[in-house]
Amino acid sequence: MKQHAFIAGVGMTPFGRHLDRTLSSLAHQAINEALDDAGIPIGRIQAVWAGNAGAGIVTGQALIAGQVALRGLGLGGVPVVNVENACATASTAFQQAATMVTLGAYDVVLAFGVEKLYHEDKERPMRVYMGATDIDHPEQLDAYLTGDLSDVDRVAAPKDRRSVFMDIYARMARDYMAASGATQRDFATVSAKNSRHGARNPLAQFRDELTVEQVLAARPIAFPLTLPMCSPIGDGAAAAVIVSPRAAAELGLPAPVHIRSAVLNSGFDPAPGRASVTTETAENAFALAGITPGDIDCLELHDATAPAELIYYEALGLCPPGGGPDLLRSGATTFGGRVVVNPSGGLVRKGHPIGATGLAQIFELTRQLQGRCGARQVEGARVAVAENGGGWIGSDAAAIVMTVLSR
Repeated sequence: MKQHAFIAGVGMTPFGRHLDRTLSSLAHQAINEALDDAGIPIGRIQAVWAGNAGAGIVTGQALIAGQVALRGLGLGGVPVVNVENACATASTAFQQAATMVTLGAYDVVLAFGVEKLYHEDKERPMRVYMGATDIDHPEQLDAYLTGDLSDVDRVAAPKDRRSVFMDIYARMARDYMAASGATQRDFATVSAKNSRHGARNPLAQFRDELTVEQVLAARPIAFPLTLPMCSPIGDGAAAAVIVSPRAAAELGLPAPVHIRSAVLNSGFDPAPGRASVTTETAENAFALAGITPGDIDCLELHDATAPAELIYYEALGLCPPGGGPDLLRSGATTFGGRVVVNPSGGLVRKGHPIGATGLAQIFELTRQLQGRCGARQVEGARVAVAENGGGWIGSDAAAIVMTVLSR
């Protein structure tokens, strides 16, 4: 029989450039903070889901990153599942761990995600990102990336694909501009908004505030994107302890955060007119949680680039199709608005160590629901949602996880 699952504790490292840190040392910091937050020793953990996406390429630690990290904390003899699912790696680890508690298999489990992408050899993280596409069919990716360009622009398009996902998001942004009337200034407004949010987050990779004009004047990446519209690579870790109602009662947790739903889905080749994988997954997660988009108080979106935030406003039903720019311009998605989007600063400011990103969203939303976010606290937050996508297949994300939390 199914039961509920709760978050007992969360932990997170600062995101940024940590060339002097090992993968395991970052994991240890986040895990220990989550255990301390839950008030339990590591010996209470019955099973672990360990997320990492790029260590096999960047650091050489492949296949058993979870066991290696946990061994350094003195934990062994329990099931450890290593999870890899592109940028949705950590949220997948969280979803799988929560599902096993919900199904009654365990009472106390750990999910963590860890990543090191900075390296003296800058080609290594680029190979990680390229591996998150269908390398059997590079011609399909090339056709997607340049299919909306003129013949002249197509010839001039970059061929080395060093920033493949920025090229993907640039194509998505151009399509969205054509469909919605969004402008490059709208995208710059998203970046400026999230810079104000990230300036309040001591764990964010970038904490300086930017104006719309500064974003527009920054170095161009791929039209319409400028550098501050793009999430940086990063190093870091995040973790969560997930418990059953019985364990929550035993631990005497005063107000554990309720996992209302956590839904994992994968990309596909949709028939014409079919909704995106993000929309289908959101609708499923909201139905399972018994909420509507209007119930959401705060939301962490996968803004790997600023335009993605506007696209996901619509995909998640926060506004009608084409309504993203108006929702942004109304001020509804910042502090004091109807639904605060990316109070952490989002990926463009908090950073994007891909194997840790999804659990960093869970960290932020758990703290928001507990009223522990200080200067970036969303007043009266009761329902929170995380949307975390990853990889690219065909013309859509390869993996998507939607999570609904509440108090």
